[in-house]
Amino acid sequence: MKSTGIVRKVDELGRIVLPIELRRTLNIAEKDSLEIYVDGASIILKKYQPACIFCNDAKDIINFKGKNICAICMEEMKK
Repeated sequence: MKSTGIVRKVDELGRIVLPIELRRTLNIAEKDSLEIYVDGASIILKKYQPACIFCNDAKDIINFKGKNICAICMEEMKK
């Protein structure tokens, strides 16, 4: 894991601020969703990008009854 040297305090509501330089570098815009992972004592934030539940492709995603399915897998299911 690479250290950025950035230290932020958690406020009374449990929030932290991600510096603009970091958001620009990681292409995180306002209103983007972040996934939260835990690895031992570490918290990992990752930009959320929906992917197909079958093939894990993130291109041409369709939400079908709450599940993300790519166009290719959707066509295969129609057969």
